[in-house]
Amino acid sequence: MPRFLPALATLALLASATGLPAPASAQDKAAPSVGTDTLKPGAPAHQPYLTDALVPDTVAILPPPPASHSAAEAADRAAFNATRALKGTTRWELAAADVAEGAAAILDNFACVLGTKLDQARVPTLMTLLERARLDIARGTRGPKVHYRRLRPFVGNEAPICVQRTQQLTDSYSYPSGHASQGWAYALIMASLVPEKASAILVRGRAYGESRVVCGVHWMSDVEAGRTNGAAIVAALQANATFRADLERARADLGKAMASGGPVPDQAHCAREEAASRMPEL
Repeated sequence: MPRFLPALATLALLASATGLPAPASAQDKAAPSVGTDTLKPGAPAHQPYLTDALVPDTVAILPPPPASHSAAEAADRAAFNATRALKGTTRWELAAADVAEGAAAILDNFACVLGTKLDQARVPTLMTLLERARLDIARGTRGPKVHYRRLRPFVGNEAPICVQRTQQLTDSYSYPSGHASQGWAYALIMASLVPEKASAILVRGRAYGESRVVCGVHWMSDVEAGRTNGAAIVAALQANATFRADLERARADLGKAMASGGPVPDQAHCAREEAASRMPEL
C-alpha cells in the first residue's frame, strides 16, 4: 500500500461528486501559475521533493467533477450566480487580494493569523520548503486539470469576476483549483509549524480557496477537490525524509523570526479579513 495513504486518511477532506469534462477538442493546458513563477527567477531552479514513483495519483484519488445536469452541477451554478452579488463587499476585496499566490504570498496571507508581518529574508528555510512543495502541488494539480478539461464558470457569460479576463485564464482548466490545492497544502504545513495557531491558520486556508468561488474563476466543487488534492500532496510529503528534515529546519527558522518580533499587521485590516473569512459564501 502506498505510504501516503495512512496519512491521507488523517487529513481526509471530502470532494464533490461526478464529472463535466470540457470538449475533448480543447487544447491541453498545464495547471496555471501554481508551479510556474519562482521567488528568485535568476537563481537555480528548486527541485520537487517527490519522485515520479511517489507522487500521489490525484486523477485516481479525486472523483470526477459534477456531471452535466446533475444536482451537484446545479449547486455549482447556484454558488457562482449567488456570489456575483458579493462584488463591492469586503469578501470580494479579500478574494481579489487572494489572487496572489506562491511561497512569497504566504507571508502576507497568514500575517494576521500569525500576528506579525515576516520578511522573506528572515525565514529562508521556510521559503525554500514552500517553494519546493509548490512544485509537487503543481504536479498533483496538473494531471486532473488536463484529464477532465473542465471549463471555468465565467466562460460563455459576462458575469463579473475579480480579475481581468484573459485568454490564458480562459484556456486553463478549472478542476481542481490550483489555488485551493496550494492554499490548503500551505495551511496544513503552516498549522504543523505553528500548532498553537492551527485553527486560525486552517480557517484562513479554507477562505483562501473559497476566494476562488467569490472571484468567479472556479466552481465550488473545484475548490473542494483542491482541498482533497492539497491534503493528498501533504500526506505524501510527510513520508519524504528530506521534506521532514526541511520542515524541522523551517520550524526553527519561523520560531526565531516570530520570537524576535516584527511589524504588527494593521488591526483594522485584520478585523475585516477575519470577518470576510467567516462570511458564508451563499
